[in-house]
Amino acid sequence: MPSMELSTDLARPQSRPAARNDGFGAYFRYHGWLSPGVRLFRSLSFTAKSTWISAAFLAPLLTTLFYLWTTAQGQIDIARSEHRGLSYSNKVVHLVKAAQFRRLAATTNPGALPETQAALQAAFAEVENQQQLTGKEFKLEGIYAKLRQLHEPLAASPVAADVQTTYLAHSAYIDTLLQLNRNIADGSQLSLDPDLDTYHMMNIAVLRGPMLSEMTARLRGKGMIALVDRHLDSKLRDSMIEDGAVQQQLIADIRDSYEQGLAGDTTAASTMDIEGIVNATRAQREMLAHQVLGAELGNDAQGYLTLSNKAVDMERSGQERISAELDQRLQARIDRIKATLRTQFAISLVFVLLAAYLLLAFYKVMMGGLQEVSGHLEQITHGNLTTAPTPWGSDEAAELMKIMGRMQTSLRRMVGTVIDSSASVQVASEEIASASLDLSRRTEDAAASLEETAASLEEISATVRNTGDAVRNAAAIVNENAAAATRGGEVIAQVVSTMDDIQQSSRKIEEIISVIDGIAFQTNILALNAAVEAARAGEEGRGFAVVASEVRSLAHRSASAAKEIKELISDSMEQVRAGNAVVAEAGMTITDIVTNAKRIDQLMRDVATSTEEQASGVAQVNRAVAELDEATQRNAALVEQTAAASGTLSGEAQKLNEEIAFFKIS
Repeated sequence: MPSMELSTDLARPQSRPAARNDGFGAYFRYHGWLSPGVRLFRSLSFTAKSTWISAAFLAPLLTTLFYLWTTAQGQIDIARSEHRGLSYSNKVVHLVKAAQFRRLAATTNPGALPETQAALQAAFAEVENQQQLTGKEFKLEGIYAKLRQLHEPLAASPVAADVQTTYLAHSAYIDTLLQLNRNIADGSQLSLDPDLDTYHMMNIAVLRGPMLSEMTARLRGKGMIALVDRHLDSKLRDSMIEDGAVQQQLIADIRDSYEQGLAGDTTAASTMDIEGIVNATRAQREMLAHQVLGAELGNDAQGYLTLSNKAVDMERSGQERISAELDQRLQARIDRIKATLRTQFAISLVFVLLAAYLLLAFYKVMMGGLQEVSGHLEQITHGNLTTAPTPWGSDEAAELMKIMGRMQTSLRRMVGTVIDSSASVQVASEEIASASLDLSRRTEDAAASLEETAASLEEISATVRNTGDAVRNAAAIVNENAAAATRGGEVIAQVVSTMDDIQQSSRKIEEIISVIDGIAFQTNILALNAAVEAARAGEEGRGFAVVASEVRSLAHRSASAAKEIKELISDSMEQVRAGNAVVAEAGMTITDIVTNAKRIDQLMRDVATSTEEQASGVAQVNRAVAELDEATQRNAALVEQTAAASGTLSGEAQKLNEEIAFFKIS
């Protein structure tokens, strides 16, 4: 499969040209920038690899979720802080309203002071409780201490020596409350609200709205002072003009906030009648200008009070509704942030669980495949080749199991071939060992036979040498006999000549010649026997001496006969003529004997030469037999080594059979 080839190509080091064997280059030689990860993962198990990969993916996710949670929690904390600040501000605004009524009563209607004082004390108790809860959080200790310093004298004596002093004292108290309200907005981060609608709602309900109500209440109180006292000095007049200008600026700010943050929001816009407030404050200023700031003071103090109260009530009503809407939206923001955070965490958790599920499934698939392969490899380690992996699916693990199945098939085929071959090798080695042992025995027998043959040849060589010596001795004797025969021929010739001269004794000579002829015949026979005996070799050579002695004996007898012939010559001259022919024939015979003796001499010489050559050949044969014996002994040693090697091979083949029997292929 392509993915399998790709993964194996990435994981397998490729053949590359030799590079410098320095530390940095060697480290990044085969895998480049992947080398650190490859080296790390090579030393880790699959579980550890999965853990590292999961941690690598979870780390940024958890970091992102952490920052998301901290950001959302920060937003929630800010919204809750704003919510607490708004609650504190509402109590302060309620106290401002009570303080404004007490100021009005102290300056224009002292009979209403007990009622207003009681309402103020109740409102101040609520502020006191809220201060204990959130004052430290909003860092209000300083301004609240100042407020208490102003509160206690007015609670004890709300009316001063004159109206102006009373009014200023109560106004300073209300200004401190407004400053506390602004500090609450800053400390609770209401003044830094991030949303457009809630920021402008905060601006109207917490900052600008209470100040507008105060400016309207101040115009109401100062106008009532002037109308009740029927006196308006320039200082009071200027302060009312100034308060009216501030009122108009605040109305403009509130209108601007309304148009920017609330006009486009139907729900928010319906909570505040901006036009009614604008018209009510305009009507108050117009009546103020007509009743108080005109050329003469008017007489309709009650009408002015009623109109001013309406303007203040409309402003406060709008502020309260805006404050309630702001409170709902702050709570809605908290709920929305929580819901968004829960949704984000839920989605993240779902995908993390999905990733964990997929990773677990991947782990199961990979570990299942690896365990399957490992199990079969363990079986192969124990020699069991009968099992076959069962691939699941078509992933890399399945492909690996398929490859392993093909490998087991190849191993079974190879082991079967090895089993057959090892059995054949064992049988062949046993046969070779048996044949080598048999050949070794036969070689040893041949070596022994060669040793005996060498000994026999040594004896034959000695015998041939002795025979050569005897033949040479016989040749010498034959040579001497030939010389003697020659000399006998000469004597016979002389005898013939003498017989010719002594014709008278021819008959007697013929008889003597006959005797000589008989002797010569016997001599010839003996010579022939001597030749035959000489031709024989070996032990018969000793018989030649006997023949020679007989020849010598006959020679003595021939000599005696010759003497007798000589004695008879004188007596038997006539017999010479009768034996002349016989003597002539004896001469011819002697000549033949001489010729034959020469031939025998030559033959004996040839026999001696042949005997010497035979002795030389026997010596060569003896040396060849010795060399053959030595080679045979070496061959015997080699055969023994071959037998030992064959035995070793048989043992190794037996061991191979025992080892290969470890594998089970069927």
